[in-house]
Amino acid sequence: MGCKNNQPRSKARISSITESVYASGIVKAQKQYNVFATVNGILREIYVTEGDRVKKGDPLFLIENQSTSLNTDNARLALELSAQNAKSNSNRLRELEVAVSLAKEKLQNDSIMYFRQKTLWSQNVGTKVDLEQRQLAYRSSGTNYISALSRYRQAKSQLNTEYQQAKNNLKISKDIESNYIIRSETDGLVYDILKEQGELITTQGPIAVLGKSENFILELQVDEYDIVKTRIKQKVLVSMDSYKGKIFNAEISKIYPIMNERSRTFTVEAIFTDQPAELYPNLTLEANIIIQTKQNALVIPREYLIDDQFVFTDEDKKIKSKVKTGLMDYKYVEIQSGLDSNQYVYKP
Repeated sequence: MGCKNNQPRSKARISSITESVYASGIVKAQKQYNVFATVNGILREIYVTEGDRVKKGDPLFLIENQSTSLNTDNARLALELSAQNAKSNSNRLRELEVAVSLAKEKLQNDSIMYFRQKTLWSQNVGTKVDLEQRQLAYRSSGTNYISALSRYRQAKSQLNTEYQQAKNNLKISKDIESNYIIRSETDGLVYDILKEQGELITTQGPIAVLGKSENFILELQVDEYDIVKTRIKQKVLVSMDSYKGKIFNAEISKIYPIMNERSRTFTVEAIFTDQPAELYPNLTLEANIIIQTKQNALVIPREYLIDDQFVFTDEDKKIKSKVKTGLMDYKYVEIQSGLDSNQYVYKP
């Protein structure tokens, strides 16, 4: 009898209960991102240090690649040469212009001689052979003039095309060379530099971590079983080791619609509604996402529930009463039917 009287028991009682979803995560700076290079090379210059504030477009790192610099120099020289050749007073065009001028003068002279001989022939002066020779010379001069003019226009067009191609090649070389200067994608703070000067940089590894310095977000990992309960604008209660004993409020702002197959979790973002005074990226946190709250609910300790639907209602634990449950939190469970507020339940 003494043992029976010592059986742990609890009386069902009326209380408010809140259903929540547990999530773990980290603090991230808003627009926090890892800086990657788009090219491979040696890290020659580091223009910033941890804690520096930067503006969008500010240079962060310089990666050295000798062949790229040489290609840019070659493209610049080619542009200068093609620009000189494309000028109207360039040697190549002047030679072709002279050829056109000479061909035109010869055409004019042969034209005069032909029509003069034609007039004489109409007056029965001269021979037909003279007329045919003048006609042949006139036609030949015309062909030569057209050919010289065509060569001039073709050369001018070709030189202009080469000039435009040289401009494009220089632009491409400069664009490629600009890839070796890594710039900030946002206004913010340099949180971490992951490489040292002289190291080999590849496109596979991050170089630094940047992000906003004023605003922070919470990156939470929610289990696949709980994601269907999670909604935008739901309240989140946040605790951090950095602020032991304090609870901060946040709100769900974004739910990523794909599951991480390895961890079987979904990534959910939240924003503080009362942000702590001091925060740093990658601080760990634990969170409870409030699903719903119910007032005046009949509750019992969650540890007294058996198989999610039974409770012991006698000291001997022989009577299993079936109950219908409702909301649950980490400590209590709502009993919707099967018990009243006057009954005791016994711990299994």
